[in-house]
Amino acid sequence: MRLASQLSARRGSGLPWLASAAWILSMTACAPADDAARRPRVDAEGVAHLPATTVPASRFMSPEARAKFIQSFSHAAPPVAAAPQGPPDYHAMRADDERRNAPFVARAEALYPVRIEERVIGGVRTQVITPRAGVAPENRERLLINLHGGGFIWGEGNGARVESIPIAGLGRITVVTVAYRMAPEFRFPAASEDVAAVYRELLKDHRAENIGIYGCSAGGILAGEAVAWFQKERLPMPGAIGTFCGSIAALGGDSSHLAQPLVGEQAFTDADSGSMGGPYFSDTSATDPLAMPVLSPELLRHFPPTLLIAGSRDFMVSSLFRAQAALSNAGVDAQLHVWDGMWHAFFFDPDLPESREVYHVVVDFFDRHLGRPPQG
Repeated sequence: MRLASQLSARRGSGLPWLASAAWILSMTACAPADDAARRPRVDAEGVAHLPATTVPASRFMSPEARAKFIQSFSHAAPPVAAAPQGPPDYHAMRADDERRNAPFVARAEALYPVRIEERVIGGVRTQVITPRAGVAPENRERLLINLHGGGFIWGEGNGARVESIPIAGLGRITVVTVAYRMAPEFRFPAASEDVAAVYRELLKDHRAENIGIYGCSAGGILAGEAVAWFQKERLPMPGAIGTFCGSIAALGGDSSHLAQPLVGEQAFTDADSGSMGGPYFSDTSATDPLAMPVLSPELLRHFPPTLLIAGSRDFMVSSLFRAQAALSNAGVDAQLHVWDGMWHAFFFDPDLPESREVYHVVVDFFDRHLGRPPQG
């Protein structure tokens, strides 16, 4: 079944933009000629030249999200330290990610009490997260695999927990996070191989249709790559997957240029280069469908139902638009939800109303698409 994009602009009503658009058109029509240089224009190469402008926070954001946006991205916040000279300090990056996500993990555990157990599955380190309230009867034979974000460089600790705890607690379902191999120590397809190793082991006790896979950012990319890798390894397809703030398509499109300035950061200079980017993909061809499944209609045809999630100010949202269109064209049930005004991985903060909406969307999606328990 092919589903159109479901754009989750959940707050506000009315159509003031109609009046605003008419006013803008009327003002443009009578603007003096000497204002032409200050008006937006598109040149012969299709490049849009934009004058200086201001963009307010979306009126569809919750008050909590607006306050968080200002706190996180305002120029009044402490400035970001200049990039150090010399080789990147990956150890420091990982430590900083753990520190930044620690408050979110503590808050998530308070809101969604869980138990966390370190376990090796298929030779790969994992965390098995179960709700303290107990797994729901309908989920006793189901489980979810979480693939953490972090640019294929960091995120396996608190990053994985903040993505998994709310889903396990709210959904009353077991979530297995995978500490897949990352750069700079490893290169593609090491992470895909690790996900396949965990998945293959879990298949000994679970039907494929009862397993869901999801991830955010790099984890969202890896969720798609894992499905492509499963096809290469002739493994059965999981019941459903989720690719959040990360996509089966390359970075590019409008959001790769516009989203970063909308959060007060530098836009990407090579967003439309077609390269995979980052040390993990340094030895990978941009035409390899195992790294970029959108390139292969044959791979896409075998994808399970797919949930795509982002904020409208996420630099990856255009890539998600592209992915959803490609999956839908291949006949895949691909649902896209976009929260207006929200930024990359905004739902890491469990206190935002928008985050709670995301958790409910995720839980409901997997509940509808994973296998049902036997009757009788």
